[in-house]
Amino acid sequence: MAGILEGVRVLELAQWIFVPSTAALLADLGADVIKVEHPELGDPARGLRTQGLGGSVNLTVEQNNRGKRSIGLDIKAPGGHDLLMRLVEHCDVFMTSFRPGTLERLGLGVEALRERNPKLIYARGHGLGVRGPEANRPSYDMSVFWSRGGVADALTLPDAERPVVQRPGFGDHTSALNLAFGITTALFRRERSGEASLIDVSLLSTAMWVLSSDVAYAGNPEYDPHALHSASPQNPLASMYATRDGRWITLVMLQADRHWAEFCRHLGRADLIEDPRFLDSEVRREHAEACVSEIRKTFQEHDLSHWIAEFETLDAAWAPVQRVRELHEDVQARANQYLRPVEAADGSRYDLVGNPCQFDEHVPDLSPAPETGAHTEEILLEVGLSWDEIAQHRERGAI
Repeated sequence: MAGILEGVRVLELAQWIFVPSTAALLADLGADVIKVEHPELGDPARGLRTQGLGGSVNLTVEQNNRGKRSIGLDIKAPGGHDLLMRLVEHCDVFMTSFRPGTLERLGLGVEALRERNPKLIYARGHGLGVRGPEANRPSYDMSVFWSRGGVADALTLPDAERPVVQRPGFGDHTSALNLAFGITTALFRRERSGEASLIDVSLLSTAMWVLSSDVAYAGNPEYDPHALHSASPQNPLASMYATRDGRWITLVMLQADRHWAEFCRHLGRADLIEDPRFLDSEVRREHAEACVSEIRKTFQEHDLSHWIAEFETLDAAWAPVQRVRELHEDVQARANQYLRPVEAADGSRYDLVGNPCQFDEHVPDLSPAPETGAHTEEILLEVGLSWDEIAQHRERGAI
């Protein structure tokens, strides 16, 4: 199957995870993504080796740069800026993580690029938006999405000694979905009207969207975002319970009366069905502490594996709290090919998380991330440079 975005050329001037992972999603769908990197230093994410397999594979780079081509280009060297502009002329989308002030200083603002390519879709991924006094403040997802955006506070237990720490790339990958949505929508708009779009997505805007229920409710001064952390919830069937082996199981039965009797039978506690304290949602709410205590005590009689087997036929929302490593063997993740195998040039094999959006039940194969500048000559030839011109730019240090 041809990629949905086949024929779309994307120019990525970005570093680390947020914007590069957006471009990876587009590459998954068939776009030709050209990653611009410094010819000697490359994307600084290439220096993160701590997640590698035996030191040979940088999984940070692979997860966020699969399927791209790389050009080694120093835009500050003599001729470097002109080469970038040549690339701009041949692209549909320009996407960047550089701060607004930096882009203007480098002569890479929207107006400058549109002079060379009036139909260029220009996409910016940033920390705090492009307006306001802090638009040019350095930002990472842990500083803005997680901390300033309220996510850490919302997820931290009230009695915790310190806020919950973010997982790697958590805010970046969430924001990448928003930016990819914006870019594909802009491609549709241009297809229909011929009009090019300027797209902005920030880590702060994404955090507020992810927490939009909390943010909206917080307009009411009586709203407590930590009420869900209560040990005795108003609905005992919407909570988490520990098992004998120290694992956890999550219940999300929002229509508690509908599921109460069947839940009790799967729990092996049919005696609770007719208990006058627990007959319906109202009385269970009045006796929430006692109800939670009975359920908690029962769950702690067996290991998690027992409860997974017992609840297999329960037609209600529940799930084990899985460890990240267990996702590699999750039956649904494997059946839907959410993990995709990749073989590197050196023969190393590893799994990457695939594109969360599938078209026509087709799951595209993934190819490894490119080495820094691996496609420099190839790309420059495609935009019309001769071998002599390429040699001259190499002598000047631009490539």
